[in-house]
Amino acid sequence: MNPLCSRCDKIVYPTEKVNCLDKYWHKGCFSCEVCKMTLNMKNYKGFDKKPYCSQHYPKTSFTIVADTPENLRLKQQSKMQSHVLYKEDFERNKGKGFSVVADTPELQRVKKTQDQISNIKYHEEFGKSRMGGEGSPTDAYGNQGFQPPAHSPSYNYDPQLAHSAAAPLPSSSGKRYRAVYDYAAADEDEVSFADGDLIVDVQQIDEGWMFGRVERTGQQGMLPANYVEAI
Repeated sequence: MNPLCSRCDKIVYPTEKVNCLDKYWHKGCFSCEVCKMTLNMKNYKGFDKKPYCSQHYPKTSFTIVADTPENLRLKQQSKMQSHVLYKEDFERNKGKGFSVVADTPELQRVKKTQDQISNIKYHEEFGKSRMGGEGSPTDAYGNQGFQPPAHSPSYNYDPQLAHSAAAPLPSSSGKRYRAVYDYAAADEDEVSFADGDLIVDVQQIDEGWMFGRVERTGQQGMLPANYVEAI
C-alpha cells in the first residue's frame, strides 16, 4: 500500500516518493516549512522532523530560568554552603603562613606611602582626642582634653605625678632612652625628636607617655613611649 504525503496527505507513488525525516513526501511537497522553497536531500535541514532551508532553520537559544521561590531557595542554600566551606578552609589553613612577595622597588614605594598616610592619620586622630571638653582629664601642664594614645591600654591620671613631671627635672635624674622613630610634636607640651636622638632625664607618666629632654636640642616635654627604647 502506498503511503500518504506528510505535506498534502495524498498518496505518494514510488516514482515521486521522497523518504526523509521518518516521513514520506512528494518531491514537490518536500519544501521549507517557512518559505516553501523546494528542497532535496543535499540542502535540507531537519528540525523536529520538519524540513527547513538554511536561511530559516530555527536558531537554538538558551532558556531563561525564572527566579522561582524554589530556585531562590537553592541559590541561597548554595551560597551558605560556599560560605561554610570558605570558613572551614580558612580555619584549616590559619597559621600556616603567607606566601612571600618579592620586595620590589614599586612595593617599597607603596609601603612607604602607606606608612606616611598612617602616621598622618594617627596624629590627626590623636590631636582630636586631646581637644576634650570641660571636666576631661588634663595633661602634665593642666591643659584639658588630654587623652592617652590609641596604643595605651589605660590611663590613670595622677595629679601629683603630673605636677612633678611639669616641674623642670635635674640633669642627673631619670633614665636615658634612644629614639627609634621620628616624632613631630602634636601639641605645645610635647617635644619633637629624630630617629637616633638621645632622650635624657626621662620619667614615666603612664604606659603610653613619658617626660624627657632631647639631648641634641635641649628641648623637653612629653613624648610617646613606643617611639623610644631604653639604653
